[in-house]
Amino acid sequence: MSNKHPSDIPPRGETKSSRGQTVLRAILAVGGGLVLVVLGSLLVDFGLAPSWLTGATRDQSEAETAAAQSGGDGKQAALFQPPAESTIPDDDFGKSVRRGMAIFNDTGTNAHDYVGNDLSCSNCHLDAGRQAYSAPMWAAYPVYPKYRGKNKMVNTMEDRIKGCFTYSMNAQGSPSGGPPPYGSDVYRDLQAYFFWMSKGLPTGEKPEGAGFGKIDKPAQEPSRQRGEEVFAQNCAVCHGADGQGQKDINGKVVFPPLWGPHSFNWGAGMHKVDAAAAFIKHNMPLSEPNKLSVQEAWDVAAFVDSHPRPNDPRQIGDVTVKDAFDKWHHKHQGFYGKEVDGELMGPGYSSGEQASVPAQNENSGG
Repeated sequence: MSNKHPSDIPPRGETKSSRGQTVLRAILAVGGGLVLVVLGSLLVDFGLAPSWLTGATRDQSEAETAAAQSGGDGKQAALFQPPAESTIPDDDFGKSVRRGMAIFNDTGTNAHDYVGNDLSCSNCHLDAGRQAYSAPMWAAYPVYPKYRGKNKMVNTMEDRIKGCFTYSMNAQGSPSGGPPPYGSDVYRDLQAYFFWMSKGLPTGEKPEGAGFGKIDKPAQEPSRQRGEEVFAQNCAVCHGADGQGQKDINGKVVFPPLWGPHSFNWGAGMHKVDAAAAFIKHNMPLSEPNKLSVQEAWDVAAFVDSHPRPNDPRQIGDVTVKDAFDKWHHKHQGFYGKEVDGELMGPGYSSGEQASVPAQNENSGG
């Protein structure tokens, strides 16, 4: 009788030598498989794997690329990070910064006399002007003064803010009938806020994350008809099916109107389809930036732009829509001066219709 354990007895027809070779082949097979898994993971992580392997569609790749361009997927961390609100100094300068921030976030309340619609600065400059690719103010402040083709002059930051009141805030419909006068504390406090936010950035250099970011040309001409479908599916839940925004039970604007008498006027930069498309692509829907394809962003921008809004403030006296189109709008991608469903875009509203003056104690943030 043998004293060996059954496991020590080689199977019939298999020697110790052949068993060793079998074990070695198994080890090599397992090791090789692990190497392939690691290599495959690296290829996927670095975007080098073919789509047939990852299952990624063209739209997914486009979304990932756009996310990276807009600061997502880790790139956000590499962009300039403005200081936290908790670091605002506890002194007179800090008080000015806080007043500026309050004006920025609730313009209709804190700069009441100069606001002629239902918007606040933070409606276009998201996260209180801190969000990259949403025209962040930390990126704008260091590049002024600079020349602007819109008014063909060198603009200071105060000039630039005055322009925002004139067009985006539709100051012509405000209680004062215009933007804050030069030297106003409104400008002083807003500039203090922007200056504080941009601390650490070099002057005269446009930092990454400025403006609304770049957007590719669409494969097809922007279509307001397709855009209407995109709007219904992705935008109407916040801005309303009629695009007039939403207010809470206290009358506070929680989502801004996108057209109509209470929105920005025909002179605002956002009325241009290319600017609106870039903003939409990189920031909308609010909680899902880059959800829309490039084509969808252009289409919905065209749809939003193809509605009436307050007239261009430069369109005064005998200046007609055609005059204004020939002088200021003929190079823009937009609907100003064109007919949409039989209605001419550009005449604006009567003074009684377009003025949307919030009550002194009414909030208008959002």
